Amino acid sequence: MNKDINELEESNELLDDDLLEDSSINVSIIKNNENHTLVTFTVTEDNQNIRIDKYLTNVCQNMENFTLSRSYIQSLVKEGAVCANNKIVKSNYKVVKDDEITIAIPQPKTLEIEPEDIPLDILYEDDDIIVINKGKGMVVHPAAGHYSGTIVNALMHHCKDNLSGINGVLRPGIVHRIDMNTTGVIVVCKNDKAHTSIAEQLKVHSITRKYEAIVYNSFSMMEGKVEGPIGRHPIDRKKMCINHKNGKDATTHYKVLENLGTKYAHVVCTLETGRTHQIRVHMASISHPLVGDDVYGPSKDKFKLEGQALHARVLGFIHPTTNEYVEFEAPLPAYFVDLLEKLRR
Repeated sequence: MNKDINELEESNELLDDDLLEDSSINVSIIKNNENHTLVTFTVTEDNQNIRIDKYLTNVCQNMENFTLSRSYIQSLVKEGAVCANNKIVKSNYKVVKDDEITIAIPQPKTLEIEPEDIPLDILYEDDDIIVINKGKGMVVHPAAGHYSGTIVNALMHHCKDNLSGINGVLRPGIVHRIDMNTTGVIVVCKNDKAHTSIAEQLKVHSITRKYEAIVYNSFSMMEGKVEGPIGRHPIDRKKMCINHKNGKDATTHYKVLENLGTKYAHVVCTLETGRTHQIRVHMASISHPLVGDDVYGPSKDKFKLEGQALHARVLGFIHPTTNEYVEFEAPLPAYFVDLLEKLRR
């Protein structure tokens, strides 16, 4: 990298605050320019004397929308894209307390997301929001390996240009999401006012979110609460885990709807927070992994499900225009009902 870090910073603008949720990370500057995203961290005492690539991997792993692999960070160090106190560092550099570590991340290439005539199961729609019952196997927005066939592609055909732009070109209208193999209700925002309102409700945990799941093992206690901070798995970057060092607070309330013999149970889980894979991680942590979940549960599933038996059943929030509480419910999908019937026999 030929440009000095200071030169790159001169014309930058601050990014959105969504990368700054965890104050313990000690991010002092996050800036954008046309070619790079610049992020500056201040090294704390508990992180000093470790190698630069390990330090950056640790501090990046729990930042929203900002997970970088260690191998990618190592490549940036080799390219001269990482500085300590405005001086380019080598790969063997060890950080010390109060170091200002800046990483210059190349901007991804702009992608054109094409509208696609994909049927949507619309539960409700008005000028501000559209509430959808998402099917199994459908990705919410384009990402690596999934640039077509997503909810966003379908929305761009259905809504044309009437989607909020706050989350950028890859996620128009998207204010929250559910996993590819999780079914059920999500809300999409058609303008920035609605997006801001729903996002604030998500931030303060005032939105009602109830999920139904089929899990392994019956319960003796018919309801309970799981608390445990959730963060990236320290080894497997595609997984989340209970992470007391770097995780974010997470709480899941569960109620047993039906014990299905001794090996299975039908539960409803209510989210107090909304972390990535929260229900899947929390239920697995109390020895009740979701049926079909080969990431957090058994690798073999005799029912041959396409992913976890998890359905977003109820979503409730204050409507951004009427200021009235509204609640939407998505019926259980056929595969879920069929599995319940099998387990009751």
